[in-house]
Amino acid sequence: MKAPRIRTTVVGSYPVPEWLAAAPSEQALVDATRVVIATQEQAGIDLVCDGELYRFDASHPETNGMIEYFTRPMSGIRSEIGFSEWLDYSRASGMRFRTRPPGVVTGPIGAGALNLPIPCARAKGLASRPLKFTVTGPHMLAKTLHDRHYRDPAKLAHALAAVLADQVKHLDADVVQLDEANLPGHPEEWKWAAAAINKVLRAVPKKAKAAVHLCFGNYGGQTVQKGDWAKLMDYLNALQADHVVLECAHRPPEELAVFRGLRRGIGLGLGVVDIKRTEIESPDAVARAIERAEKLLGRGRVTYVHPDCGFWMLKRNIADGKIRALVKGRDLYLGLR
Repeated sequence: MKAPRIRTTVVGSYPVPEWLAAAPSEQALVDATRVVIATQEQAGIDLVCDGELYRFDASHPETNGMIEYFTRPMSGIRSEIGFSEWLDYSRASGMRFRTRPPGVVTGPIGAGALNLPIPCARAKGLASRPLKFTVTGPHMLAKTLHDRHYRDPAKLAHALAAVLADQVKHLDADVVQLDEANLPGHPEEWKWAAAAINKVLRAVPKKAKAAVHLCFGNYGGQTVQKGDWAKLMDYLNALQADHVVLECAHRPPEELAVFRGLRRGIGLGLGVVDIKRTEIESPDAVARAIERAEKLLGRGRVTYVHPDCGFWMLKRNIADGKIRALVKGRDLYLGLR
């Protein structure tokens, strides 16, 4: 069956089921991942994700484990934070909403025990539709760590990118998506951020597509980063990616015009579901958002529609409702139903 010209996907995370949090086990994790993928497939999502349930860290809810899951297993990074290190980090952190770093970089960074192909293979075995696997990008990881070795965020990002690239080349997924939620608040860092992420994107297997997700952050419905997409166009155009996955639903509608300048070789993923609101969008509202973008940017410019970001802070019934509305709205717009 031929895929629709505008495909639906989700960004990555899904609310952790209460029964998994109450009684975690390897089998319960597999069962929960099966539920997450089946929920998306039954709703009609074209490109599904595993929900990132295995990354959740109750001690660090502000980033849902999207940092610690990657940095904790790496060699060269110490998880224990000394008092003086905590003070230094709190004074100079590039991510102000965190009070302590996920780790201290004490030496050359290596993979350590990080093994991304394992969760990717688990999800691939449970999915009957194309699968997207998500990886936190090197810029965001570098900005959260307390660096006492490289003493330069760009050098640290490149070291992290080398580790991630070596993992990514072994992933069996249809799309590999790198997530960057800090850069939109620091557009002046785009050159070294783009160089580091491209190192990872080039490692994506040839049979897969490379994607990059950017958003302005979300913590309890609050935007974390201040900025606008216009300041990030040089970064977006420098990416060696098939498509970008961008927060648009929670942004000013007039901001869409800036994407006229997006390089033609990069597909536009349009956020049409606002995850910072608990109200479930109507299919008609989703269809209108797609229509507005295509009228402004031209037919064929939008390649994916999706939520602005992950669902992990929402209740499951709200996340599921938004997933269904996303598909129904896309179908309504394309005349598929």
